[in-house]
Amino acid sequence: MSNYIFPGFILIFGGLLLPLFPKSLRKWVALALPVLSCVHMHYLPEGYALTTQIFEYTLTPVRMDKLSLVWGYVFHLAALMSVLYQMHVKDTLQDVSGITYAGAAVGAVFAGDLITLFVYWELTAITSVFLIYANRTPTAAKIGTRYLIIQVASGVILFFGVLLWVRETGSVDIGSFTYGEDNWHLFGPFVNPETGMPVSMASWIILFAFGIKAAFPFLHNWLQDSYPAATATGTVFLSAFTTKLAIYALVRCYAGTSILIPIGLVMTLFPIIFAVIENDLRKVLAYSLNNQLGYMVVGAGVGTELALNGAAAHAFAHIIYKGLLFMAMGAVLYRVGTTKANQLGGLHKSMPLTTIFCIIGSLSISGMPGFSGFVTKSMTLSAAFGTHDVLLFVGLLIASAGVVDHSGIKIPFFAFFAHDSGKRCKEAPINMLLAMGIAAFFCIFLGIYPQPLYDILPFEVRADVNGAEWHNYSASHVYTSFQLLFMAALAFVVLMKTNMYPPELSCTNLDTDVVYRRWLKRSAMTIGSTIQSIWSRTLGSIKAQIVGTVQRVGDQARPNSILGEPWTIGRTALWAAILLLFVFVSGMTKVM
Repeated sequence: MSNYIFPGFILIFGGLLLPLFPKSLRKWVALALPVLSCVHMHYLPEGYALTTQIFEYTLTPVRMDKLSLVWGYVFHLAALMSVLYQMHVKDTLQDVSGITYAGAAVGAVFAGDLITLFVYWELTAITSVFLIYANRTPTAAKIGTRYLIIQVASGVILFFGVLLWVRETGSVDIGSFTYGEDNWHLFGPFVNPETGMPVSMASWIILFAFGIKAAFPFLHNWLQDSYPAATATGTVFLSAFTTKLAIYALVRCYAGTSILIPIGLVMTLFPIIFAVIENDLRKVLAYSLNNQLGYMVVGAGVGTELALNGAAAHAFAHIIYKGLLFMAMGAVLYRVGTTKANQLGGLHKSMPLTTIFCIIGSLSISGMPGFSGFVTKSMTLSAAFGTHDVLLFVGLLIASAGVVDHSGIKIPFFAFFAHDSGKRCKEAPINMLLAMGIAAFFCIFLGIYPQPLYDILPFEVRADVNGAEWHNYSASHVYTSFQLLFMAALAFVVLMKTNMYPPELSCTNLDTDVVYRRWLKRSAMTIGSTIQSIWSRTLGSIKAQIVGTVQRVGDQARPNSILGEPWTIGRTALWAAILLLFVFVSGMTKVM
């Protein structure tokens, strides 16, 4: 019977029922739901598929394989840590939203057909927005609405692409939308090399929908706009699911798609500048998240077994260490009330454990040997090196150095060290510390002993197609990593000592969202006012014509006018005779 319960159903259904439990039990039930759901998922047999027939289409609401299990395990772990992290928060809205959001993401990665994927895709948007609304401020309401519009738009575009795909192929199954590598270069050709037929436009539309959720360049601003606007605990949920669900979709459907390589490379590079100049440390982490997504997109684009393993492993590790960093900043926000770098500093005296956990997360994201980021990122770098694309490999190395500066050093330095802000507060609540402790444990454990992670990856971990054994801690990997870390740290120190590092200022840094949040808004308002003006003038002209006509008719009815003067009996009889004659002639004409 349990085989007919969808993965994620326990989280969704249980989350919706949370308000019915007594307040004293509600948090503990919420904490138990990810555990129960993960146990249920674990005991479903690999290769299991649940199908149903709707009209002439066969839907597969559940499909279990190694790729979906990677995301399934880490999504449950993220849900558990996030629920534990917000145990002190007495807000049923956040409890229900967070649990159902996690359930929708879990359900999506096990969806075996496009219709089921679309349903979960939209459900993640609808459930997650309440983590932003939960701040209950006018600003959060506006940002939450923008977030919801963009996420729902992604789903609408996905649905349109699915309709086109079903019309062209007659199938709703989730599979590869590519026809091989050569036809997916940035500028074409849009031709299937096997059949000579044009590549389906549906596959490009679906890729665009995935790109919105994955925060592709120019589609990314919703991430930096919304995540820092969520509650201190809500951001931890948000950082785990939405974007990584999109990465799963890219790996599942567009593995080996060459256009993803330049897209991913740009994603790794452009956030560095914004992260360095940003004052809000939670927003710095949002830009850093964009940077890390780029590595996964590159891995999906390269498409080799090592690259796809790297994308999956990086997503797994990233959810944990990025969640840890957001938890550390959330603890600071909870205790101090701000994450603005120019208002922080010296908090290591008041929050020593949070400081340690933050440093562990920073070392992980920096790729320090001995931490999880090193053993996962090196797989993607090695796969990129195997493409013999020098620009790609060098670009990823530059991006790796940038990560050290803005996430590895800037976050812990400005929050806990730097100048002493004079702020003194309590350490984070015990539940926050426990959640951070679990994340920190996995950051270290997977860095020292990554084999459990390798065992669940979709392919056997090998160095190349010839089956060479993979060694994370080879001399070249470790040496390259320490070189990057040293040079990045040296650059940070030199810039700080010479006062060349961008100062932390309370200001708004313009990103590409200025196009639609300012210019397009201004253009729309100008066009709207122009249309309103034309419409007003047109209505005014029509009104004037009607009024003039009524006035002229009225003038004819005045006493001195033709219609207004009195008629004699003779004139009246004459006009009556003329009218009767006209009627008589008309009738005779019809008879004849």
